[in-house]
Amino acid sequence: MRAARFIEAGRGAEIVDVPTPSPRAGEVLIRVAGAGACHSDLHVLDHGLGIPGPFTLGHENTGWIAALGEGVTGWQEGDAVAVYGPWGCGSCRTCQTSAENYCERHASIPTYGGGLGSDGGMAEYMIVPSPRLLVPLGGLDPIKAAPLSDAALTPYHAIKAALPLLSPDATVLVVGVGGLGHMAVQILRALTPTRLIAADIDDTKLAHARQLGANVTINTRDGRAAEEIRDLVGQRGITVALDFVGAQSTIDLAAQVVGRNSHISIVGLGGGTLHYAANNPPYGTQVTIPYWGSRTELMEVIALAQAGHIAAAVQTFPLEEVNEVYQRLREGRIQGRAVVMP
Repeated sequence: MRAARFIEAGRGAEIVDVPTPSPRAGEVLIRVAGAGACHSDLHVLDHGLGIPGPFTLGHENTGWIAALGEGVTGWQEGDAVAVYGPWGCGSCRTCQTSAENYCERHASIPTYGGGLGSDGGMAEYMIVPSPRLLVPLGGLDPIKAAPLSDAALTPYHAIKAALPLLSPDATVLVVGVGGLGHMAVQILRALTPTRLIAADIDDTKLAHARQLGANVTINTRDGRAAEEIRDLVGQRGITVALDFVGAQSTIDLAAQVVGRNSHISIVGLGGGTLHYAANNPPYGTQVTIPYWGSRTELMEVIALAQAGHIAAAVQTFPLEEVNEVYQRLREGRIQGRAVVMP
């Protein structure tokens, strides 16, 4: 079968022929429908992140069960499933509560999951090491549903942590309306009555945010975004700031516009640093650095999609164009989420 592989940092994905895997006892073989292309893939390709290659890329995966390993019950061949991405030990306290994204033994596990150390979904088939990592899709289109396992799950996890602050008289700021940000706008609209400001440097993405329900959009390119936001929210400030970029400029913006007793969630991996001084960010501000989400939360995300409350904007590409997809992602030329179809 054909697969897009990470070999080493500084090299593009290599498309090669590899043997089609067979599931061992306890494993499940998935025929891949789609694999989302994520900025995290760029960090792996460009910098390695300490994950040794080679392995097949693609950590945002959906498909159909092709074969069940010995001892696997409760599933049938042909079932449409999403693959939960962060693979923990499965037995520590956090894994037992379905939060494998915060596995206590992560430092001793040689892989973060399929596409992040283990073979992922940018191939015709992938092995999932345990059926606990599968969530049924029901009637959802597996190709369109591929981004739910990360591009929707990650912002859902971040938003859920801040829900107590998202009252009708509060204002939430979404910075970056790309793959994760455009899902965050929809999730916020589905779960909260809060006023929503979306910020980005791309007017096309801001127009998309308005279509998805943002009340106000602000282009941050001219450097006046903090002033514009403060004029809108007054002394109370932004109650929840969700930064899906994580660059120095976006982190600084979030710190400048939140009020007291607020919440900053830094989701993006843009390399910025949150600097603290007395009352800056303001007193009472909670700062979180969320990573992905739990298996239970993925079930909730899929339920939102099944009810029609959220849907990823998907651009599809064949496997052979994966390096072009990553280059377009680097240049900000992907609307919504790119899904590679093996």
